[in-house]
Formats: sequence, C-alpha cells, structure tokens
Amino acid sequence: MYRVVFFIPLLFTAQVAAQSWGTVQGTVTESGNGLALPGVSVLVNDTNFGTASSDSGSYTLQLPTGRYALRFSYVGFAGRLDSVVVSARSITTLNVQLDPTIFEGEELVVEDKTILGAGVQQIAPEQVRRMPSPFKGFQALLVLPGVSANNELSNQYSVRGGGFNENLIFLNGFEIHMPFRPRQGEQEGLGLFNPELARRITLYTGGFPTKYGGKISSALDIEYAPSTNFTTSATLSLLDGTATAAATSGSFSWQVGLRKARARRFFSTQELKGNYQPDYQDVQTRLTYRLTPRHELEFVGLYADHEFRLDPRGRRTFYGTVAADGGSSDIRSVWLSYSSDSEEVDGYQTGLAGLRMKNRVGTRWTLQHDVSLYATQEQESYVLEGNAVLYDIVTDSNADRLEIPRGLARQKDLANNTITLTTLAGRGLYHWTSRRHVIESGWHLKRFAFDDRLMEESIVLGKDLEMEPVRIVVDSLKGTTTLNTSQISLHVEDSYSVNEVTLLNAGIRTDWYEFNQEWTFSPRASLRHEASKELTLTASVGIYYQQPTYRELRGTPGADVPLAQSLNRSLRSQRSVQMTGGAELFVPQRRLYLRGEAYYKKLANLISYSLENVRINYSGLNDASGHVYGLDLQARGEFVPGMESWINYSFMVARERFLPQYTTHLNAGLRPRPTDQRHTVALFVQDYIPMDPTWKLHMRILFGSGLTYTPPIPGERIGSVVTQIPGNRHSARYPEFRRIDFGTTKIITLSNRPRPLQLEITAEMLNIFDIINTVAYSWLPDATGIWQRIPTRLTPRTINLRLRTSF
Repeated sequence: MYRVVFFIPLLFTAQVAAQSWGTVQGTVTESGNGLALPGVSVLVNDTNFGTASSDSGSYTLQLPTGRYALRFSYVGFAGRLDSVVVSARSITTLNVQLDPTIFEGEELVVEDKTILGAGVQQIAPEQVRRMPSPFKGFQALLVLPGVSANNELSNQYSVRGGGFNENLIFLNGFEIHMPFRPRQGEQEGLGLFNPELARRITLYTGGFPTKYGGKISSALDIEYAPSTNFTTSATLSLLDGTATAAATSGSFSWQVGLRKARARRFFSTQELKGNYQPDYQDVQTRLTYRLTPRHELEFVGLYADHEFRLDPRGRRTFYGTVAADGGSSDIRSVWLSYSSDSEEVDGYQTGLAGLRMKNRVGTRWTLQHDVSLYATQEQESYVLEGNAVLYDIVTDSNADRLEIPRGLARQKDLANNTITLTTLAGRGLYHWTSRRHVIESGWHLKRFAFDDRLMEESIVLGKDLEMEPVRIVVDSLKGTTTLNTSQISLHVEDSYSVNEVTLLNAGIRTDWYEFNQEWTFSPRASLRHEASKELTLTASVGIYYQQPTYRELRGTPGADVPLAQSLNRSLRSQRSVQMTGGAELFVPQRRLYLRGEAYYKKLANLISYSLENVRINYSGLNDASGHVYGLDLQARGEFVPGMESWINYSFMVARERFLPQYTTHLNAGLRPRPTDQRHTVALFVQDYIPMDPTWKLHMRILFGSGLTYTPPIPGERIGSVVTQIPGNRHSARYPEFRRIDFGTTKIITLSNRPRPLQLEITAEMLNIFDIINTVAYSWLPDATGIWQRIPTRLTPRTINLRLRTSF
C-alpha cells in the first residue's frame, strides 16, 4: 500500500512540473560571419544546469517558469550573459552571437569542469548540510560510490569492502580517529567532522597519494577555511544545535564552530526503553596569520566531550513469520526486564592541537612544517542485569493474542574499561613546481602511547539438574597494559604533465614501525587521460600497507592470557595490492556526468576479525589472505538549476581464506569477509517546488545487501544452561538494509542589507516508510534447548524540525 501512496504524489508533482516549465531555444553563431558554433556551453548563471549547442549551432533548454540569466561560453570566444523570461508551456527564442577573443587583455571564458582522478570522490559541504539524516557529518558519505554502512546510528563506514578501521581521516592535514571501542552507534556521538566549517570534502576510495599512509581502504580529507568576509550561522533542531562564525581582518583570519546534541528523543524510539541521557558537544577552530606575503602560520584546534548515558528498563521484541494466506503464523516475542540498578555510561573526550608553518621560497618551492598533539580517552562502564522471557504468540477466536512462555534466561554483564591514546606527530612537506612537473616529498614522525584497562565479566544465571542455582562466567577479561611505540614515514611523488590531455602521477612511500621492527615499501602510480572533451579515462595501481595499531596487536584476549602478554610483536602489516580503472563521460546536451570504475584488491597478511554491531574483534594474528573486486557506477547532474542530484550502484565481492595452520572445519575454504555486500544503491535527489524555488526538497535513498554474520552453536552444557560458541564462519546474512529519508526546506529572506539575512525552516521525515532494519542478533535458549535468534533493530520513522539562520 505504501508504494501506491508514494507514487501518487510523485505523479502529481510531475504533472504540476510539466505545466510550469517552458522551453528556451535558439542558435549560437560567430559574430561577423554568422558561422554556427557547435559545442557552446549554455548554462543558467551560477549553476551547472544547462546544455550545449549541436553541430548546427542550435540549442534547446527546458526551464521552470521565471526569469534567468544564461551564460554562453566557448573556447576562443568572449563569454556572454543574456537574460530570458520563461513562460509555462511556451517556447522562447534567444539567438546569440559570440565575439572572438582577439584583443589583448580580454577575458577568456572557459567552462569550469572538475575532473577527478581514479577513486576520488567529492561532496559539497552544502550538500552535507542539506542531506536528511539524523546527524550531519560522516553519514553523508554513504551517498558516495563505493561507500556503505547498514546503520544510521553510527558514523562508521566501509569503503569498497574494507573494514571500519581501514579508513584514514584528516582534518586540514592533521589525522583524527574514530572511537576505538564502541559497541553500538549511540556511543560514537557526533563524530569529529563539522560540515558547517568545511570548504572541501574529498574521499579517496582507491589510488590515494603517497602522503597518505597507514590504512588500506580510503583517505578522507576535510578542509576547513575561513571566509573572506564576516559570516555567521546558527542551527537549532530537535536533535542538536550549532553555531559558527568566520572572518578575515588584514593578515588574520579565523573560524570557530560549536555543536551540542541531546538526542534522547531520537534514541528512545528504539525497542530498548529506558532513560536515555546522551550529551554530545564539541568546539573546533582554525586560525591563520600571514606573517609576510610568503610566510603563513596556521593553527587547528578541536575539543570534543561525548557521553552516552542509559538507565535501561525493558525491551519487547516481536519476531518470526506471518502467513500471507491467512494460515498458521509463527510469531514469537522476547521480553527483557532490567534490574533497578542497571545503568550504562559510555563516552570519550578528544583533543587536537595542530600548528603549521607555510613558506614560499622563490617561484618554485613551497615548504610546510607542522607539529600536532592528539589525545583521546574512552570510557565504557555498565552494570546490566536482567531477565529474558521467550513467548509463543497464539491467536484464536477467543482472544486477540495469547502469549505462552517458552523459555527464561537471566544474565548479568559488568564492565569498567578505559583506553587512552596520545599521539605526538611532526611532518614536513616540500613542493617543487615546473612547467610539467609538480614534485612533492616529505617525512612524517609519530609517537604513540596507548594505555588500556579492561574489566569485563559476563555471567549467565540458571539452575542445574537438581534445580540448584548455577552461576556461569561466560566471559571474563581483566588487566592493564601500556604500549609506547614510534613510526617514521618518507615519501616522494611526481605529477608529470605528459601533454595537455595526459597526467601521470607516480611515487613511493616507506614506513618503519618500531613495535615489530618492520619496514614497508609502497609504490603507487595513477594516470588520467582526456580522450576527448567529453571522455576522461583514469587508472591507478599501487601497494598499500596498514600497520597494526593497538586493537590489532591486542586481538581478542582470553581469560587465561594476561592482557599485558596479549600483544603480538610478530604481527606484520596487512597488505593490499590495488588496481583501478575507470571512465567519465560528459553528455553536454543533458549536462550529465556518467562515471564508472572497476577495481581489484589482492589482500595478504590479513588480521581476521568479527563484527558485532559496530565493535570489531580482531584475532591478533596474520591468519588469512583474500581478495576484493567490484564495480562502482554513478549518474550525476542538475535536474533543476543549481541543485545537483545523483544515483550510485555498486557491485562488490569480498572473500578471505584462512592459512592452513589456522584452518578449522568451521572456517575452511573461501569465506565472505565481514563487509562482503553484494549490491548497494544510493540516491540523493534535490528539487524545488514549481513556481516557488524558495521551497527546496531533498531525498536520500539507501539500499544495501545483507552483511554476513557467524551464528553460534551449542557449547558446554551446565545443568539447564547451554553456553554458545561461534559456529560456521560467516555462513548467514542479515536482512538487506533499506532506508528513505526526506526533507523539505523553506528559505525566508529577512533582510538584504548590508548582506542577505536568511532563515531556513526544515522538516525532515527520517525512515519515511518506517522500514525495519536489523543491525545485530542475540541468541537465547528456549525450554527445549533450541537457540532463538533475537534481532536488534534500528530506529523507526522519526520527525525532525530544524531552524537555520545565516548572514
């Protein structure tokens, strides 16, 4: 039924739009001789919406009713700007003549078309702010090709089959990190990316430059930059609030952003009920001071304090199957009730201070040196004790619903964990430019200090065969450890312009890791060739290494191994040999970009891991090899002036094979990796209401095939309690992830003097069709000893209101 409801407004909108659009047509010729000019760019001014003239010089452009400025540009001719009025269902003729640029000093207007290399994606900060989602930031990356995640509560993302821990993140060139040990998305907070401050967001999904190292999947480069004029903005919604300001005064420029979120209403929509008290806040700033025209000092600072607090009361989950023909259904439920002293308090405090000095020496050399301190402390504390009761749901003629108890389980989980990371880093970058070469070389020195304190215990309570109470410690981890180590990196890279249409980039990177005394060498190369004005070909090949961090070194410690002795000093870096080839086709008449990339990764020295919700549990061993291959497709363009939309489709296969000495009957053969996801689709559409462009519409659609998981099998039986152990590795899959978010914005101009003061009122309906998505399973035994699979579900339909003002 909801599909009918969905398509009715679409058809109505299409009918109204058809009635309120008109056509502009004409011919573009050269002044003086009247010769037709083919391939002239015809754009609505300040947008990428438009067309191009045909071989005969004629063009046709459909536009919503209203007054427009059309820009005509052609290489070798002076650009021209003409106004036109478009009427509904009518044709307006506008013939244009262009003058050759023969006079010295006359401006040459060339179409601004950004061509990206292999595996490079960009998203505008304005699009991130407009995109309907629970929080603005990392979640916007999910609409880029090759990026996926089946969890709207989390900032984690997977790139082309890589793990959540395989992505580099840089904030103005300084490396930042995701939380190290979250169990669920709510613990991650807002993330450390404030889109209100961003100027450019670039994601390298493959073939990233040699200055980026230490991960094997992707590199995200976020650039903050202050405005040349004084600007400020403020946002207030039902979930969060932000305030930003930026200005430049002489040689000094600055920007600062504040964010705070208390999304208790959003989190409380989940099946787990209780007293939610999330409190997320951060402040970020960037300062620059130009000492001389050739010397500049830059400072980047960040402090975040994110806390998630929950006093759980209970959870009621229904699952099973419903017979569509009215026959017998198999519906069950589980009721979880927690003791009054159950509580959970998680969070982290993160700080970054980075100082950079830029120097220009002569006309060819640019020198850059920076030093930074990054520190974070994560806490995880909980006492969770409760009963889980399984019920069969029976419906008959005498009652609407009968619930028959089928099994009972009681468990108590305790934790008091703290992990601290401090990173002191120094870096130097040196650029030399010539007519055909841009050579970059650099060094990077990092000193890490990890401190980890673990105290976890999971207890199952039951009865033995004599009905005496039984207390079984299922899992117990206790201990402390410290890791201090260093890493040194060197790189050199040359971007060589072979000719006007071909760019070759080649370089090498080497890293030394003190903890395991390992050297790695990473050669990389990429090629971009403009085969024509419309077709661009790209390719890249390279070797990438991911040095083991504390999480990989520690692995999953057992109760019989002291935490301090669990670090594996013989662990080697994971290696990925990557090959990427792609093409981008520009269709001038439609102003449409069609892009496709195929890739292959050969993986070695893999450290296998399992994924529980968003927590990664590493084996701590180089116990597997594998491969990933796939295809990313994208169609992108402006279907209405000034508002870009696109659709992506990705196909991907990720496999791993355990080495012989680590193979068992439960993991033998070629197995899916935890991030193996066969199909993903992402759609981001922007539009506005016909006849009133101050009403903006935004829609995000996400689809992903189900990820893999390992179902448990029965372990040791103690009385009436049967423990569980991992079964056949990655032999089952979660249901597919489906989500549609919709938002509409009304823009009100309050004043135009001295600068425009605007108020934006946005209403968002998140998960508009109330689709049920599952992020994890837990397993409970019933009275017959059969394990029941209990889903952990994500958020239902939610409404959010947002106010934003800027000037």
